[in-house]
Amino acid sequence: MAELLECVERQAGEDAALTVVLLHGLGADGHDFVPIVPELRLPFGVRFVFPHAPVRPVTINGGLAMRAWYDIYGFGPGSPEDAAGLEKSAAHVRALLDREIARGQPEERIVLAGFSQGGAVALHTALRSARGVAGVIALSTYLPLAREAPPARPGLPVFMAHGTADPIIPLMLAEASRDLLAARGCTVRWRSYAMAHSVCPEEVRDIADWLVELRAAVDAAPPGR
Repeated sequence: MAELLECVERQAGEDAALTVVLLHGLGADGHDFVPIVPELRLPFGVRFVFPHAPVRPVTINGGLAMRAWYDIYGFGPGSPEDAAGLEKSAAHVRALLDREIARGQPEERIVLAGFSQGGAVALHTALRSARGVAGVIALSTYLPLAREAPPARPGLPVFMAHGTADPIIPLMLAEASRDLLAARGCTVRWRSYAMAHSVCPEEVRDIADWLVELRAAVDAAPPGR
Protein backbone atom coordinates (compact mmCIF):
# COMPACT_ATOMS: atom_id res chain seq x y z
CA MET A 1 0.00 0.00 0.00
CA ALA A 2 1.21 3.53 -0.76
CA GLU A 3 2.25 5.72 2.13
CA LEU A 4 -0.32 8.12 3.53
CA LEU A 5 0.32 11.67 2.45
CA GLU A 6 0.33 14.46 5.00
CA CYS A 7 -3.04 16.23 4.94
CA VAL A 8 -4.84 19.29 6.20
CA GLU A 9 -8.29 18.42 7.54
CA ARG A 10 -11.31 20.54 8.27
CA GLN A 11 -14.81 19.59 9.34
CA ALA A 12 -17.85 21.71 8.59
CA GLY A 13 -20.79 20.91 10.88
CA GLU A 14 -21.23 17.89 13.08
CA ASP A 15 -21.49 14.29 11.84
CA ALA A 16 -20.00 14.07 8.35
CA ALA A 17 -22.65 13.05 5.83
CA LEU A 18 -19.90 13.19 3.18
CA THR A 19 -16.12 13.27 3.03
CA VAL A 20 -14.45 15.35 0.31
CA VAL A 21 -10.84 14.54 -0.57
CA LEU A 22 -9.61 17.56 -2.56
CA LEU A 23 -6.29 17.60 -4.46
CA HIS A 24 -4.59 20.94 -5.03
CA GLY A 25 -2.99 22.16 -8.23
CA LEU A 26 0.64 22.26 -9.38
CA GLY A 27 2.95 24.15 -7.03
CA ALA A 28 0.29 24.70 -4.34
CA ASP A 29 -0.31 22.60 -1.23
CA GLY A 30 -3.13 21.25 0.90
CA HIS A 31 -3.81 24.65 2.44
CA ASP A 32 -4.79 26.13 -0.93
CA PHE A 33 -8.48 25.18 -0.83
CA VAL A 34 -9.07 25.36 2.92
CA PRO A 35 -10.88 28.75 2.53
CA ILE A 36 -13.55 27.09 0.38
CA VAL A 37 -14.94 25.17 3.39
CA PRO A 38 -16.93 28.05 4.97
CA GLU A 39 -17.73 29.55 1.56
CA LEU A 40 -19.72 26.45 0.55
CA ARG A 41 -22.17 26.97 3.45
CA LEU A 42 -23.36 23.39 3.28
CA PRO A 43 -26.46 22.51 5.32
CA PHE A 44 -24.93 19.26 6.62
CA GLY A 45 -21.67 18.05 8.07
CA VAL A 46 -18.74 17.37 5.72
CA ARG A 47 -15.17 16.31 6.46
CA PHE A 48 -12.64 17.84 4.07
CA VAL A 49 -9.27 16.20 3.50
CA PHE A 50 -6.63 18.27 1.67
CA PRO A 51 -3.49 16.19 0.99
CA HIS A 52 -0.10 17.70 0.13
CA ALA A 53 1.37 16.37 -3.11
CA PRO A 54 4.95 15.08 -2.96
CA VAL A 55 7.77 17.42 -4.01
CA ARG A 56 9.29 16.47 -7.37
CA PRO A 57 11.04 18.09 -10.35
CA VAL A 58 8.68 19.37 -13.04
CA THR A 59 10.05 19.35 -16.59
CA ILE A 60 7.85 22.15 -17.94
CA ASN A 61 9.19 24.42 -15.20
CA GLY A 62 12.84 23.79 -16.01
CA GLY A 63 13.15 20.86 -13.63
CA LEU A 64 12.35 23.01 -10.60
CA ALA A 65 11.22 20.88 -7.65
CA MET A 66 7.76 21.70 -6.34
CA ARG A 67 4.65 19.98 -5.06
CA ALA A 68 3.26 18.10 -8.05
CA TRP A 69 1.07 15.07 -8.57
CA TYR A 70 2.98 14.05 -11.72
CA ASP A 71 5.54 15.45 -14.14
CA ILE A 72 4.49 17.63 -17.08
CA TYR A 73 6.64 17.36 -20.20
CA GLY A 74 4.74 19.89 -22.29
CA PHE A 75 1.30 21.30 -23.08
CA GLY A 76 1.14 20.50 -26.80
CA PRO A 77 -1.17 17.79 -28.18
CA GLY A 78 1.80 15.56 -28.96
CA SER A 79 3.49 15.88 -25.57
CA PRO A 80 4.02 12.59 -23.72
CA GLU A 81 2.22 12.06 -20.41
CA ASP A 82 3.68 10.86 -17.13
CA ALA A 83 1.71 7.63 -16.78
CA ALA A 84 3.96 6.32 -13.99
CA GLY A 85 3.61 9.54 -12.01
CA LEU A 86 -0.16 9.54 -12.43
CA GLU A 87 -0.42 5.97 -11.18
CA LYS A 88 1.85 6.68 -8.21
CA SER A 89 -0.36 9.58 -7.16
CA ALA A 90 -3.47 7.48 -7.75
CA ALA A 91 -2.04 4.92 -5.32
CA HIS A 92 -1.59 7.67 -2.73
CA VAL A 93 -5.20 8.73 -3.25
CA ARG A 94 -6.46 5.16 -2.93
CA ALA A 95 -4.62 4.91 0.39
CA LEU A 96 -6.45 8.02 1.58
CA LEU A 97 -9.78 6.56 0.46
CA ASP A 98 -8.99 3.36 2.36
CA ARG A 99 -8.20 5.41 5.45
CA GLU A 100 -11.53 7.24 5.25
CA ILE A 101 -13.34 3.92 4.99
CA ALA A 102 -11.39 2.62 7.99
CA ARG A 103 -12.50 5.72 9.89
CA GLY A 104 -16.10 4.73 9.27
CA GLN A 105 -17.07 6.65 6.13
CA PRO A 106 -18.55 4.33 3.46
CA GLU A 107 -17.04 4.69 0.00
CA GLU A 108 -20.42 5.77 -1.38
CA ARG A 109 -20.16 8.88 0.80
CA ILE A 110 -16.67 9.93 -0.30
CA VAL A 111 -16.24 12.58 -2.99
CA LEU A 112 -12.95 12.81 -4.88
CA ALA A 113 -12.16 16.36 -6.00
CA GLY A 114 -9.31 18.35 -7.47
CA PHE A 115 -8.20 21.52 -9.17
CA SER A 116 -6.05 21.55 -12.33
CA GLN A 117 -3.40 18.84 -11.95
CA GLY A 118 -5.19 17.60 -8.83
CA GLY A 119 -8.42 17.33 -10.80
CA ALA A 120 -6.65 15.26 -13.45
CA VAL A 121 -5.51 12.81 -10.76
CA ALA A 122 -9.03 12.73 -9.27
CA LEU A 123 -10.53 11.76 -12.64
CA HIS A 124 -7.76 9.29 -13.40
CA THR A 125 -8.19 7.59 -10.02
CA ALA A 126 -11.99 7.48 -10.10
CA LEU A 127 -12.04 5.72 -13.47
CA ARG A 128 -9.36 3.18 -12.58
CA SER A 129 -9.91 2.35 -8.92
CA ALA A 130 -11.75 -0.68 -7.64
CA ARG A 131 -12.91 1.62 -4.83
CA GLY A 132 -16.16 3.36 -5.65
CA VAL A 133 -16.74 7.00 -4.76
CA ALA A 134 -19.91 9.05 -4.51
CA GLY A 135 -18.76 11.39 -7.25
CA VAL A 136 -15.96 13.55 -8.63
CA ILE A 137 -15.45 17.32 -8.67
CA ALA A 138 -13.07 18.28 -11.49
CA LEU A 139 -12.16 21.98 -11.60
CA SER A 140 -10.16 23.67 -14.38
CA THR A 141 -8.78 20.32 -15.48
CA TYR A 142 -8.80 17.54 -18.06
CA LEU A 143 -8.79 13.74 -18.27
CA PRO A 144 -5.20 12.49 -18.62
CA LEU A 145 -4.31 9.41 -20.67
CA ALA A 146 -7.70 9.90 -22.28
CA ARG A 147 -7.28 7.24 -24.97
CA GLU A 148 -6.66 4.62 -22.30
CA ALA A 149 -9.55 5.65 -20.04
CA PRO A 150 -11.71 2.64 -19.07
CA PRO A 151 -15.48 2.76 -18.66
CA ALA A 152 -16.67 4.41 -15.48
CA ARG A 153 -19.15 3.04 -13.00
CA PRO A 154 -22.45 3.62 -14.84
CA GLY A 155 -23.84 7.02 -13.95
CA LEU A 156 -20.81 8.11 -11.88
CA PRO A 157 -21.66 11.74 -10.99
CA VAL A 158 -19.06 14.28 -12.10
CA PHE A 159 -19.16 18.04 -11.58
CA MET A 160 -16.79 19.60 -14.11
CA ALA A 161 -16.14 23.34 -14.38
CA HIS A 162 -13.75 25.49 -16.38
CA GLY A 163 -12.86 29.08 -17.14
CA THR A 164 -13.57 30.30 -20.67
CA ALA A 165 -10.32 32.34 -20.60
CA ASP A 166 -8.10 29.65 -19.05
CA PRO A 167 -4.54 30.17 -20.44
CA ILE A 168 -3.14 27.01 -18.79
CA ILE A 169 -5.61 24.26 -19.72
CA PRO A 170 -7.55 25.28 -22.83
CA LEU A 171 -11.33 25.20 -22.67
CA MET A 172 -11.39 22.92 -25.73
CA LEU A 173 -9.32 20.30 -23.90
CA ALA A 174 -11.70 20.38 -20.94
CA GLU A 175 -14.71 20.10 -23.26
CA ALA A 176 -13.17 17.10 -25.01
CA SER A 177 -12.58 15.49 -21.61
CA ARG A 178 -16.18 16.22 -20.63
CA ASP A 179 -17.45 14.48 -23.76
CA LEU A 180 -15.19 11.48 -23.26
CA LEU A 181 -16.30 11.10 -19.63
CA ALA A 182 -19.92 11.12 -20.76
CA ALA A 183 -19.10 8.52 -23.41
CA ARG A 184 -17.46 6.37 -20.71
CA GLY A 185 -20.70 6.36 -18.72
CA CYS A 186 -20.35 9.30 -16.32
CA THR A 187 -23.21 11.67 -15.59
CA VAL A 188 -21.43 14.99 -16.10
CA ARG A 189 -22.69 18.35 -14.93
CA TRP A 190 -20.72 20.93 -16.90
CA ARG A 191 -20.32 24.59 -16.03
CA SER A 192 -18.13 27.28 -17.58
CA TYR A 193 -17.39 30.73 -16.18
CA ALA A 194 -15.88 33.97 -17.46
CA MET A 195 -12.57 33.51 -15.64
CA ALA A 196 -9.01 32.33 -16.18
CA HIS A 197 -7.33 29.40 -14.36
CA SER A 198 -9.03 29.99 -11.04
CA VAL A 199 -12.21 29.54 -8.99
CA CYS A 200 -15.02 32.09 -8.80
CA PRO A 201 -17.89 32.65 -6.30
CA GLU A 202 -20.55 31.44 -8.74
CA GLU A 203 -18.59 28.21 -9.17
CA VAL A 204 -18.42 27.71 -5.41
CA ARG A 205 -22.22 28.08 -5.21
CA ASP A 206 -22.67 25.57 -8.03
CA ILE A 207 -20.37 23.09 -6.27
CA ALA A 208 -22.42 23.48 -3.08
CA ASP A 209 -25.68 22.85 -4.96
CA TRP A 210 -24.20 19.76 -6.59
CA LEU A 211 -23.02 18.41 -3.24
CA VAL A 212 -26.47 18.93 -1.72
CA GLU A 213 -28.05 17.00 -4.61
CA LEU A 214 -25.41 14.29 -4.39
CA ARG A 215 -25.98 13.84 -0.65
CA ALA A 216 -29.74 13.51 -1.27
CA ALA A 217 -29.13 10.88 -3.96
CA VAL A 218 -26.78 8.93 -1.67
CA ASP A 219 -29.33 9.03 1.14
CA ALA A 220 -32.02 7.71 -1.18
CA ALA A 221 -29.93 4.91 -2.65
CA PRO A 222 -30.26 1.36 -1.27
CA PRO A 223 -27.32 0.12 0.83
CA GLY A 224 -24.38 -0.81 -1.38
CA ARG A 225 -26.18 0.94 -4.25
